[in-house]
Amino acid sequence: QWHRIGAPRWVLPGSNAKPPLTPEYQKVFEANQAEMAAGGMGNVPSWYCLPQGMPMMMNIYDPMEVIVTPAVTYILISHINDSYRRIYTDGRAWPATADPTFNGYSIGKWIDEDGDGRYDVLEVETRHLKGPRTYDSTGIPFHEDNKTVVKERIYLDKTDHNIIYDEVTVYDKALTRPWTSIKKARRDSNPNPTWVSEVCTEDNAFVRIG
Repeated sequence: QWHRIGAPRWVLPGSNAKPPLTPEYQKVFEANQAEMAAGGMGNVPSWYCLPQGMPMMMNIYDPMEVIVTPAVTYILISHINDSYRRIYTDGRAWPATADPTFNGYSIGKWIDEDGDGRYDVLEVETRHLKGPRTYDSTGIPFHEDNKTVVKERIYLDKTDHNIIYDEVTVYDKALTRPWTSIKKARRDSNPNPTWVSEVCTEDNAFVRIG
């Protein structure tokens, strides 16, 4: 069981950094923030129980489980209706056609980065994403064409294998350049941790009309 370290944001609180948005999508972002400041929901779809999708789910709002098999690595996170990912590592090519999903279609490759005979990095590319999606709860937008590509490097800390990193890089036409955020989590020392199933509609107080 892995627990997030730090705030689940792409721009950390107190940082002077800003999303590298084009002028058009900077205006969309500002409109989203203004709507939320006035009590609205902006463009954050999870308030009405849509899955957070990629890359927002990798903010690890709830504990994460990683299950490695020879052909597929599964990432399970209970937040918003038990979110999960399949990362195919069996050498397959991209499908000729694929129905877009919030989590997308992920193909990965294991890398022996230091040449010691053990895989230590999982490189992942995710395509075929659909919207609406955002990066986090602040309302940072994606381009409306939903052609986002997400690339990741997932690896353990070299000196502390109880720390895991996910370097997430987004390629999207709403950005002026690729944008990277490093997510970090710590392994729970309890060998039998308690897992919670989160059902969004069970306690959702909001109604969406339309």
